[in-house]
Amino acid sequence: MLLYVVAFCLLAVSWANDCQVANIQVMQNFDRTKYVGSWYAVGKKDPEGLFLLDNIVANFTITPDSKMTATALGRVIIFGHWEVCAQMFATFEETPDPAKFGMRYWGIAAALQSGNDEHWVIDTDYENYAIHYSCREVAADGTCHDSYSFIFSRHPDGLRPQDQQIVTTKKNEICLLGKYRRVSHNGYCENSENFYRQ
Repeated sequence: MLLYVVAFCLLAVSWANDCQVANIQVMQNFDRTKYVGSWYAVGKKDPEGLFLLDNIVANFTITPDSKMTATALGRVIIFGHWEVCAQMFATFEETPDPAKFGMRYWGIAAALQSGNDEHWVIDTDYENYAIHYSCREVAADGTCHDSYSFIFSRHPDGLRPQDQQIVTTKKNEICLLGKYRRVSHNGYCENSENFYRQ
């Protein structure tokens, strides 16, 4: 029994060291000009609290003054029962690492989100898949207490088979393997009657 407890404690310490937010590797030589355009969320690790549920499509752009922005559409339930398609808008602040951005939400997004998050690009081939990660709160041991993550595809019908293994490996590297749920696309946000307008 003692041996089991010791082994469990060593495993926990190893996990805490491997899963520290500061140790998470992001995309090397990230090129935001190749990242722009539409991405369909096909997998999602949820954070604490209210968030987009499904039918999520993000569109990244670069403004004339070289700032990156994003809009996102997705189904959300507000006040516990009001089902709508919300449009969200975010602006990005650059950091010394090209694959890490500070992200600020505006409009309804500021109410649905914490208002300020991070947008880390863990990996992408720009043409088929992208893995996003955000840690909202770092725990005392350096691991993430409240994170969320999206698996994006350029294709609304999901990831290509050849991308699945890459994405699974990256999920494991950011300590979120087994914590994602599938994001469906059933056309809900294509109906203008379902939009929330401020």
